[in-house]
Amino acid sequence: MVQLGLVGLGRMGFNMRERLRAAGHEVVGYDRNQAVSDSTSLADMVSKLDAPRIVWVMVPAGGPTRETVAELGELLAEGDLVIDGGNSRFTDDKHNAEVLSAKGIGYLDCGVSGGVWGKENGYGLMVGGDKELVERAMPIFDALRPDGPREEGFSHAGSVGAGHYAKMIHNGIEYGLMQAYAEGFELLEAAKVVEDVPAVIKGWQRGTVVRSWLLDLLVRALDEDPELDDLEGYVEDSGEGRWTLEEAINNAVPAPVISAALFARFASRRKDSSAMRAVAALRNQFGGHAVKKAGE
Repeated sequence: MVQLGLVGLGRMGFNMRERLRAAGHEVVGYDRNQAVSDSTSLADMVSKLDAPRIVWVMVPAGGPTRETVAELGELLAEGDLVIDGGNSRFTDDKHNAEVLSAKGIGYLDCGVSGGVWGKENGYGLMVGGDKELVERAMPIFDALRPDGPREEGFSHAGSVGAGHYAKMIHNGIEYGLMQAYAEGFELLEAAKVVEDVPAVIKGWQRGTVVRSWLLDLLVRALDEDPELDDLEGYVEDSGEGRWTLEEAINNAVPAPVISAALFARFASRRKDSSAMRAVAALRNQFGGHAVKKAGE
């Protein structure tokens, strides 16, 4: 049994706490929403943990994460460990690690994939940081990852920043896959020769080379709304698609599929389309991301 402090009990953090507890670990959570929090403040959470402590941070990327890490640096002690499991940009990790290192506190960055389904299915984990710290936190990673071989749901990607870099590329690929399914949906819908589009897509779930969990989620969305008429084809981007393209430019790596998928999201904010309704439905299905209902 491992004891863990968990900061941020939103869509993913709350489910991660429940999955860890189901595996027998002790989790002391903190969230500004006191209805779900186990502690009244970060300081109160830290006071309930036994040294050496491990604290997992699941708050919005950017300023909120940097501020939380800085505050933890004042509350924790030498030998403690902080894991950033949010969608931070990999360039923030070096700064966070340096802030904590000055206090003798370890730091790991962990890209987490699995969305709102992770509680049941487990989370894909991509970790950056020192091997010794990774081994120390392995009971936590093993509890969060999917059942089965560790290497199929967990990777130690490299040094600090590597975990979030891997997750950034993962999300860039996700953009492209979602856009391909969405464009196929729109083309099937536009072709008068196909009379039952949901049936065709459902028929791809077994035996075809395009079967995947994302396809399963599209089928689920179509079961609920066969023409996706309840959604507006308006799709936000979390930022990681943009960062992926910046890295593609920095490394002179062609990324036409990912770039097209990102630009399609930009276009979705200017006009409605079947394809972007499908992307909106997929984001809502796997991550619980907000959608705009038609007519709103």
